[in-house]
Formats: sequence, structure tokens, C-alpha cells
Amino acid sequence: MLHLITGGSGSGKSRYAEEQILKLGPGRRIYVATMYPYDEESLRRIDRHRAMRAEKNFETVECYESLSSREFPEGANILLECMSNLVANEMFRPEGAGIHTVEAVLKGIWHLREQAENLVIVTNEIFSDGTEYGNSTRLYQEYLGTINQEVALWADRVTEVVYGIPISLKGGKRA
Repeated sequence: MLHLITGGSGSGKSRYAEEQILKLGPGRRIYVATMYPYDEESLRRIDRHRAMRAEKNFETVECYESLSSREFPEGANILLECMSNLVANEMFRPEGAGIHTVEAVLKGIWHLREQAENLVIVTNEIFSDGTEYGNSTRLYQEYLGTINQEVALWADRVTEVVYGIPISLKGGKRA
């Protein structure tokens, strides 16, 4: 099963994604962390997410780019947190895919899906603030939007979390 979870910053999507993995039972749980620790704020966010999943029996694997080159135990329940960071890393880090970001990320997601029993992916809704951005940010939004659309097509379930409320968009009970 592939479940894509989206929402704005602070919407509760991470907590909801962890709950979805926990509901799958006691199997092996792997948390693929994509946030590169580049400053104090990112370190605080990483610490907050680690605290959220403490005692939930997740194995954490840090993977900032090149997801398709990583091997995971077959049959595990995998939580990828989050697509937005992965796309930024692929675009802007020297080790990333650059102009081939869309292809690299989609290949990595497909690779994960082939290995996982269940894959839950968290992404961000960053498209409705109405702000005009520079070229690199607009390209980032384009890449992330393209990837989100493709993964949503592949997904068995798509959920948007708004103010902590999950709203089923595909494959689940409608709220």
C-alpha cells in the first residue's frame, strides 16, 4: 500500500503519518529522514520529530538524496518524511540530481515501494500562498508539484491534513 499525506506547515501531517504506520501493526518500521541538518532551526525540527516518534519502534535511516541507491528490508513499513526536503536536497545539494530531480525522486519512490510492505510519504502543500517567488523557488515548486501529482496517481490512498483533521482525497473514507 502506498499512502501519500499532504498538508501545510504545522498541519499535523507528520503525527497523522506516524499513526498510519502504527495502525499497520507490529512489523518492522523504518523512518526515512530526508531533512539535511544545515542550521540550528533544522536541528530543532529534527529533534522535535525524533521526540514525536520516541518509543514507537522506528528505525531511523537518514537519506538526503539518491533514494534509489538505498536498500531497505523487504516487507517493512516505511515512512518517508518528507518529500519536500528530498526534492530540495536533490535540486540544491552538490550530491543531488540537479536538473534530473524529478526523475531521480520518482525512481527512488518506486524503488522504495518495491521493497516496502507499506509506504507512507509525507509531502507539503506549498502552492497556495499567492506569493511570487524567484526562478529557483518556482522551479522547486514545479518539480515538487510534478512529483506529488505522479505519486498521487500511484498511491492507493491520498490524504490532506488540515488543522489536524485528515481529509481523504483518494482511497479512504471521505470525511
